[in-house]
Amino acid sequence: MMSISIFLGAIGPWQWVIIGLAILLLFGGKKIPELMKGLGSGIKEFKDATKEEKNKEKE
Repeated sequence: MMSISIFLGAIGPWQWVIIGLAILLLFGGKKIPELMKGLGSGIKEFKDATKEEKNKEKE
């Protein structure tokens, strides 16, 4: 756990900018909204599935 915090602390704001530009160059400006939409729907499905599991456990 500590190694993760050390790693995240080593990345500064300029490194995040470079990472963002690299992603923009790899996927292009038109693909990024599609990727984010897919990621959002995946997270929503995961949350719905966990809620269903909790409801089954209560019953």
